[in-house]
This record gives sequence, C-alpha cells and structure tokens, in this order.
Amino acid sequence: MTTFGVQDLEAYATSLLSAGGYSLQHAAQTARVLVWANARGADSHGVLRIPRYVEMVEQGTINPVAELAVDKQIGAISILEANRAPGASSMVRAMDEAVDQASRFGIGWCSARNITHAGAIGYYAQKAAERGYIGIVMTASGPLMAYHGSRVSGVSTNPISIAAPSSGLPLLLDMSTSTVALGKIMVAKDVGKAIPEGWGIDEEGLPTTDPTRVSTLTPLGGPKGSGLSLMIEVLSSVLVSNSVISKVLEGGGPAMNGLALALNIELFSDLKTFRNEIDRVANNIRGLPAAAGTDAILMPGERGFRTEELRMRTGIPLADGTRKRLEKLADRYGITPLQALDRAEASPS
Repeated sequence: MTTFGVQDLEAYATSLLSAGGYSLQHAAQTARVLVWANARGADSHGVLRIPRYVEMVEQGTINPVAELAVDKQIGAISILEANRAPGASSMVRAMDEAVDQASRFGIGWCSARNITHAGAIGYYAQKAAERGYIGIVMTASGPLMAYHGSRVSGVSTNPISIAAPSSGLPLLLDMSTSTVALGKIMVAKDVGKAIPEGWGIDEEGLPTTDPTRVSTLTPLGGPKGSGLSLMIEVLSSVLVSNSVISKVLEGGGPAMNGLALALNIELFSDLKTFRNEIDRVANNIRGLPAAAGTDAILMPGERGFRTEELRMRTGIPLADGTRKRLEKLADRYGITPLQALDRAEASPS
C-alpha cells in the first residue's frame, strides 16, 4: 500500500480522466466522487475505476463530453436524459433536480436515463441530506449477479442508498444487492489476496475464493438480494421504457439508469425536531448491549465518516496494483505519476 494526499489524488484523477477524453467539468466531478469513496474506505468504488472508465470511453460506452437535458418535467417528476454522460455528473444533476422539485412539491423524483457507472451512490444521497432533505438513490445496470437459483448473471448488483440528516453527521445507508460489490473483487485482484467464500461463483456455478475465477457475484440474502435488485430495475429502468436486463439477456448492448428521490422534511415535521429525533433513535440504538467481540454499535455510514476524518488528515492508501495501473495510464498520456506522502506526512497528527 502507498499513501497519497487527498487533494493530490483528486487532482491526479482529474488529469487522468481529462487526458482520457473527459471534459474538464465531467472529469472534476467524477474525480470528486471517486476520491470521496476512497476517503471513506470504499476503495472498491474509488480511483481504481479510472482505467476502466477510460476504456469505456474508447469503446463508446461513455460519452465523456455529453450534455445533460431534462426531457420531461410534470409536477414532482422529471426525466433526465444523460446521453451516456459520466455517471457522477448525471447523478449529481439528478439529485439537484429532485431536491428542487421537493422544495416545491414536498417530494422530488428524477429518473436519469442512459447514465454510466456512477460510483458510490451514497455521495448523491448525502448531498440531499446536507441540504436538509431525505435522499434516496438507486442505479440499475446490466447483469453482474446470479439471480437466486441460477448459476449465471441474470440481474445486477443494483445499489440503493438512503440518507437522513441529523444534528451532526447524517445517517447514510449505501448498499449493493449483491453479497459484496464487484469493486471488492477488483480490490482483491489488485492486492493479490483470496476472497471469502460466498462472494462469487465460478463458471460452473461453484463457490470460489480466487478473485480471478469469479464468473458472477452472489445475491445478498439469496432471494432477498436478487428480488430487490429486480425491483430496482423496475423503478429505474422499466418505468422509463429503458429496460436494461431484458435488453442484455436478449443479446443487446449495455445500458444503465439512475433514480434520485428527495423528501422535503419540513412538509412532514419541523426540521430541527426531525434532526433531534434522528439523534435520539441513534443514541438509543448505540446504547443497546453490545454483542461479544463488538467494540461499538455503529449507525449506517458511521464507519465511513470515521475513516474519512482519518484519511483527510493522513492520506489515502492505495493498493500497489491500483497504483501501478494508474501509473501505466499516466505514462500513456505523459502525466507525471503522483508522488506518495512520506511517512511523516502520512502519520496521524
């Protein structure tokens, strides 16, 4: 592992994406989301994705200079046509639209058609919470996970995130519908270590601990995870006549959609009262007797906030495999590789 400064890593990521064809605006927004994930310890959704994003530009999957446009807006509902823009820019815009509608109608629903990989979707839900709204985000993509009872990919790892403001840090749930996100398999490859049994299956449908042999991922909780993934596909894709799963299973190309919802808390209760009640329920749960081996009972997102606070001070560690793949890309574009923090800089203050 090698440690890099947060701002340096974000600037480096922006440069790599720009060199790979992203407009400066799309590159900067994407870099912010990726490094946010790294800072919170979600390295599976961090800068290790950059080489793949550049590859997707070359393949025509991502339009790195796409313009976003709201195709339809009726009351609290809008449909954003992303035109295969980078997912980070698409979902930031979608949540902005949802919050704007919620400010007027109490609820805002923005369906984002034809986005691309959006990274850690908790970023977008948190943006709503920071503005005093409840944020809900989902994304739907092509098959990456076995549907319960099958041995091949039939649905995706479709994630869902919900954020609620408190008087301090928000509650922030961000989870995939698979046992683990695909990025964790990627991290294991970069680090060169085995994965726990149950994360994925091989081409024969058998459990494997070798990340290089994973053919598809397993659904979280069996039928619960695959069923939830399917319903996210319904809400994010089928509802806007842009089915992803059926298209791919019938031999078509990849597609991806997103959904951002915002709830205006002040139309339900006083915002200050709501924040205090979130604190109250969180404190009551934290006060429950801890199970053996548990140091502390944490709220959704709390571990990430703690990691973020530490890494903002001490830097972000990257696996050597990730660092080398980024350096290979930097060399291709004539970009100076990012310098690591020395040990004195990387140590906690």
